[in-house]
Amino acid sequence: MAGGGGGGVSPLGPAPPMWYHRDLSRAAAEELLARAGKDGSFLVRDSESVNGAFALCVLFQKHVHTYRILPDDEGFLAVQTSQGVQPKRFKTLPELVSLYLQPSQGLVTTLLYPVDREETAVTDDRDYSDGEDEKPPLPPRSASTSTPPGQDTPTESTPAANGLSTISHEYLKGSYALDLEAVKQGASTLPHLNKTLVASCKRLNGEVDKVLSGLEILSKVFDQQSAFMVTKMIQQSVNQGGDQELENLVTKLAILKDLLSSIEKKALKALQDMSLSSPCSLPPLSMRHSKAIPVQAFEVKLDVYLAELTKIGKSQKYTLSVDVEGGRLVVMKKVKDNQEDWTAFTHDKIRQLIKSQRVQNKLGIVFEKEKDKSQRKDFIFASAKKREAFCQLLQLMKNKHSNQDEPDMISIFIGTWNMGSVPSPKSVASWVLCRGLGKTLDEMTVTIPHDLYVFGTQENSVCDREWVESLRAMLKEQTELDYKPIAVQTLWNIKIAVLVKPEHENRISHVGMSSVKTGIANTLGNKGAVGVSFMFNGTSFGFVNCHLTSGNEKIARRNQNYLDILRLLSLGDKQLSSFDISLRFTHLFWLGDLNYRLDMDIQEILNYINRKEFEPLLKVDQLNLEREKNKVFLRFAEEEISFPPTYRYERGSRDTYVWQKQKATGMRTNVPSWCDRTLWKSYPETHIVCNSYGCTDDIVTSDHSPVFATFEVGVTSQFVSKKGLPKSSEQAYIEFESIEAIVKTASRTKFFIEFYSTCLEEFKKSYENDSQNSDNVNFLRVGWSNKQLTTLKPLLSEIEYLQDQHLLLTVKSVDGYESYGECVLALKSMIGSTAQQFHTYLSHRGEETGNIRGCMRVRVPSERMGTRERLYEWISVDKDDTGGPKGKPTMVSRAGHEYVKQSVVRKQLGELGKVSEEGERSGKEETAARPKQDTTDGDSSIGKNSYNNPAYYILEGVPNQSAAAISPELLPSPTSSNPQAAKAPPPSASARTKPPPATSGPPHPRRPMAGHPACAISEEVSPEGDGGACMTGAQGGGVTVTVGSTLNRPPPDFPPPPLPKGALEMVLEAPFTKPRPLYPDLAEVRIPPAGSGGPLALGEGFRRGGVGSGALDDQSCSVLQMAKTLSESEFPGQPPRAPSAPPPLRGQPMGLGLDACRTFPPRNPITESIAEDMPEEALWGSSSSSLSVGESSVGEWLQRLGLERYEQGLLHNGWDDLEFLSDITEEDLEEAGVLDPTHKRILLESLMQQQQK
Repeated sequence: MAGGGGGGVSPLGPAPPMWYHRDLSRAAAEELLARAGKDGSFLVRDSESVNGAFALCVLFQKHVHTYRILPDDEGFLAVQTSQGVQPKRFKTLPELVSLYLQPSQGLVTTLLYPVDREETAVTDDRDYSDGEDEKPPLPPRSASTSTPPGQDTPTESTPAANGLSTISHEYLKGSYALDLEAVKQGASTLPHLNKTLVASCKRLNGEVDKVLSGLEILSKVFDQQSAFMVTKMIQQSVNQGGDQELENLVTKLAILKDLLSSIEKKALKALQDMSLSSPCSLPPLSMRHSKAIPVQAFEVKLDVYLAELTKIGKSQKYTLSVDVEGGRLVVMKKVKDNQEDWTAFTHDKIRQLIKSQRVQNKLGIVFEKEKDKSQRKDFIFASAKKREAFCQLLQLMKNKHSNQDEPDMISIFIGTWNMGSVPSPKSVASWVLCRGLGKTLDEMTVTIPHDLYVFGTQENSVCDREWVESLRAMLKEQTELDYKPIAVQTLWNIKIAVLVKPEHENRISHVGMSSVKTGIANTLGNKGAVGVSFMFNGTSFGFVNCHLTSGNEKIARRNQNYLDILRLLSLGDKQLSSFDISLRFTHLFWLGDLNYRLDMDIQEILNYINRKEFEPLLKVDQLNLEREKNKVFLRFAEEEISFPPTYRYERGSRDTYVWQKQKATGMRTNVPSWCDRTLWKSYPETHIVCNSYGCTDDIVTSDHSPVFATFEVGVTSQFVSKKGLPKSSEQAYIEFESIEAIVKTASRTKFFIEFYSTCLEEFKKSYENDSQNSDNVNFLRVGWSNKQLTTLKPLLSEIEYLQDQHLLLTVKSVDGYESYGECVLALKSMIGSTAQQFHTYLSHRGEETGNIRGCMRVRVPSERMGTRERLYEWISVDKDDTGGPKGKPTMVSRAGHEYVKQSVVRKQLGELGKVSEEGERSGKEETAARPKQDTTDGDSSIGKNSYNNPAYYILEGVPNQSAAAISPELLPSPTSSNPQAAKAPPPSASARTKPPPATSGPPHPRRPMAGHPACAISEEVSPEGDGGACMTGAQGGGVTVTVGSTLNRPPPDFPPPPLPKGALEMVLEAPFTKPRPLYPDLAEVRIPPAGSGGPLALGEGFRRGGVGSGALDDQSCSVLQMAKTLSESEFPGQPPRAPSAPPPLRGQPMGLGLDACRTFPPRNPITESIAEDMPEEALWGSSSSSLSVGESSVGEWLQRLGLERYEQGLLHNGWDDLEFLSDITEEDLEEAGVLDPTHKRILLESLMQQQQK
């Protein structure tokens, strides 16, 4: 319960009033008030910014006004007032509200209509487990919850700051009198006070135990005298309780003080003694028992041109032998008479590996020859899996023999398994070796140890210590390494254990653990989540293992479970409390039994499984559908699923699914489903690749199969500047020219921005926004000019350090200091002398709340420009493959964040690691712009685009060879005064045929599911994507855009359909002599001011690919889509400026090409509160057309109906003549952007009336 109360009185009075909504979110509060719709409607909720405070929300003239109610030191409540105004103090909330029910009390309006909370009936959902009948499982007897083995500390989520004061209040309010009575009767102890102190120190007790356990080994080595006491205290802490607990805490603190004050001196003396007695030092622990990796040989063929092939006579066979331990690659060619010609290359002579995008098993290797020349040879492997195994081995060899002290890249194993409340079998080797079904590792690399192992289990009845020891024993058997547990966290039978290679143990820091209950009434721990977080050198990691509500029909409960965990799990940097855990870590992995099911008839499911046709099932997977609606896992990624559903099998076999169970309440159906999943979310422009994702087929003790996933992840070191702290002349700066945000809110308060980063000494704040307007009551556009934005000074100024840093932004209100949206930006692409654009989405509490864009630059002094190639940049993707095999379109990634690259990537960054290739194959030695996320299994790996990148809509669905010709024609000229001049005309009106469908390429998938981005190419779809058609940047302004290899470029908001066929044909016929740059210079573009509405362009009528009937009944609305539309209504090509309009903000993001990509319909039908406002609020902005074709009776007809906004969509879909509109259907109208059922009915009825005339 939030807040304190004067003199121990509850701030809510005897019972919580109905207008008090507890932890209701700000956005949900605004929706409730908007639904109420009356001026003076109000409610009170908990403050999101201050623990123990409240927020009074009042509706007035369609806007929501928020007032903070703060408790003072004495627990009295008062509405926050302006400086100098004496606040009125109250003991309880009802007293405070009763005052403001009276007129003229200083609020914007009198409180008139309370908005009551919706009381939900408590139902017995029997949410235990599908395998359990009547009772939920009891928590394990050993309530050990967090920690490395040997520690038993509580694992509840960190309580609110006011929790301790509440305990004290309770003592003073009640137990104090009992102690007083006992003293009067002669007692010499105060048991109730002791109990209160023990409860207050519970967290401190746990932290002291952690520190003592961490120092126990050191004390045994260097201070045997203290070691005995430390070990004794740790053992006592397990069994302590009651009166002894407080006494033990004091003793432990004394021991800890003595140990810390003396350990360093004693360690120094011990090491000095050792150095005198043993001159030969032992090898590092990590080197003593590591398993040697044998030499691996790969049979390949040399890939040659046809001309070369005629000289050779036939394709040559080679053997590539990788000696990881020796650090060399032997290339052996078989010649006549069984003789062999071989050449050995040491690891430093292998300059680059270049993967083919089109041919999955083709790899180019660039070797360094004498005199700094290089030679490239292309080899064809037996399979794509063999190629990936070869690349992994070479990367391992590079890493092993690198002269760098710290790794650039690590490998992570993640496993999730619902054990079904029975012990695991003796061997689960197939789980850790990723053997089974789906995307698996090659046998050559399957035994290579990973750097981190993360095991998440549900319904695991094994005690913590036994479970961890069994995992360590299994890993030692497979790898001959003694893995170290760095964290174990338990909530009832939900466990997560993280083990690390011994050599990395000292690279792990800032370990945190937490848990959240989501069982019945959020009080039972049979469902919920456990989490672990830590830093690996300079990279932050978070891991969440959850077990969500079961039952086919309980989708909403599962969604709410996820949101509760996202909000309540206490992990990561405490300074980032404004951000949910999805933004607190460089990489966040979410695994577990998510319990989402398949919405399909059981027999159909079984038929598809028998035929191994998983795609139709994935289209009805509840998790995929909910992600598509942005209800859960916003911008998370999941590797493509290519294994059968992992639940519900018959125990003892993997041949049969058991989908019916007789229960007391009747027959229960559990259709086979992918309940067990692994998803991840990473910061933009980071490196992460999923190398495997599958399930075992030989572990049969549970009705779930264990699931595994492995990742290759880029990490950063704790950077140490070789030049020391920067002088004033060598200081780097992060400078903003302007920022504009659009947030979903009915409030009209002022806002400021907070900036957080590990490269900043402390967080920084901007001033209040200096521009603000709204075209819709539910959205607000706010802007900051450069005068309002502070210049940020990073701690270090080296470019090598800054290109690994990220900046977290949160938009907060001045009235309540609550966040209205958060985002993350990568500094890497912002480095340079000119300002670069950024544009990304805002989210809060797991949902989209708007978007933000602006111009910024990271200025690095020339003295600090030195950099180096990272190991993960060593592999690139070949761009000379322009085609691709025909087939189904690849899925779109949800990895990272919606993030739009700025206009040009500078050469100095883009060419990091790019080799200068000379030699025999100069014609093929160019390397492509490196993809932002590498692929290994046929998924597209390049061309992450975004809704606000003009190139995305122009190139989508266009063959590669025509991309260069099309983009200049469809982009508006920077100097053109006629924005329509650059648009493709619609099909000719003389063609008396029904217009072609809007999609000319393959159909879009229903759900982006793969872990890699994709490119939808007309007729041909490259399995790994195609650099030509999908690059966000292009060769503009003479600068070749080259980006680091597998960097995690954020995905598009959604894949729009290809261009209309007619428009495409007309564009392809147009001759182009010189392509214009895709992004002109900022100075060449004049941004129209706010309010200058412009015509819509091609795109309004396009439907979002992949939204099917399953999504049409959902009444959610894409905030980002609506905010984007409002944002872009200011930026049509180049319309005339209104005389009274204010000048544009300096450096404001360009409106380049926005006519060609704006105003797509939202993902789903719009919610009531917003839909009601649409007609009069002009939600989609001005959209009257001035196209020559548009000045027909179609435009006049729409204008007469008041629906002229749909004119452009109809025109660009070919409906340019009323004579043919009589054939239009509801589906055609939807494709043209008419999604409102009322508007469709009006249009169709009007056409019927015209026909009757």
